[in-house]
Amino acid sequence: MASGASANNVASANKAATNIQKVSVHGGHSGQFCHHAKDSLEDVIKAYIDQGFTWVGITEHMAPLSDAFRYPDEAEDQQSAAFLREQFFSYFDECQKLKNKYSDQIEIFSAFETETYEGAQAFVNHLVEELKPDYLVGSVHHVNSICIDYDEGHFRQAVTTTGSLEALYLDYFDAQFEMLQALEPAVVGHFDLIRKFDPDYLHTLQNKKIWQRVKRNLDFIARKNLILDFNLRGFDKASEQYPSMPVLKEALAMGIAVVPGDDSHGVASVGRNYDRGIEILRSLGASTDWPKPVLFNHT
Repeated sequence: MASGASANNVASANKAATNIQKVSVHGGHSGQFCHHAKDSLEDVIKAYIDQGFTWVGITEHMAPLSDAFRYPDEAEDQQSAAFLREQFFSYFDECQKLKNKYSDQIEIFSAFETETYEGAQAFVNHLVEELKPDYLVGSVHHVNSICIDYDEGHFRQAVTTTGSLEALYLDYFDAQFEMLQALEPAVVGHFDLIRKFDPDYLHTLQNKKIWQRVKRNLDFIARKNLILDFNLRGFDKASEQYPSMPVLKEALAMGIAVVPGDDSHGVASVGRNYDRGIEILRSLGASTDWPKPVLFNHT
């Protein structure tokens, strides 16, 4: 009798899992419009359809404000900020076309991922006015004008320039807080990306000053009802999802909506780690009734 009950429980759990809508609040980078991604945007969207996604936010990186803020691979390939801006505008044209083309198979949101550095906020506002995205993913990839997630070499350069690992974390979360206040993005991308090249990040996050900033930023997200990106790409890059477990538990305790984002960078990474992520959320009692991002009203 006990074994039968156990089998029924497993069957019920599996059935519940299959009933969970497959979505991505932060995804859809493609090699067509992102130098460090692969494949065409249409092929990426077809992959979402093939995997049964209900809705997806296509959230390409915004163009850099100037050559100084290009990603290292873009600079190495001599792609100018002017070229990348033209490419970014083309991305929105293509995304809108595909949004209409596949509207009977999947709901697509045309969005973009912001950057955070000097002058970026005004540029974001300009792009929003010009391109009228559905929503923003607010992200931080630079601290003190140095890209901190491209490779370990740039990360160590940022540590040296800032003065210490602790100082770099503090500057990261302060920059994030300024971005949150200025933009109030519907989605907050990979909240603790700063830990990517810190193997002892669980200890670092326990630093009192750092944790105070984590809680301050989460409190703002909770008060403004923003969505926290449950970023599945973290499993490939930093051993667990973004945000890390201590931050995730704090966010859930605050009632923050946590929604999966596969942060796909090509067909191969569409939906990757999805089941693994769902199991973690369910084990923590998190809601899997995914809210959609609050969309801009461009009237």
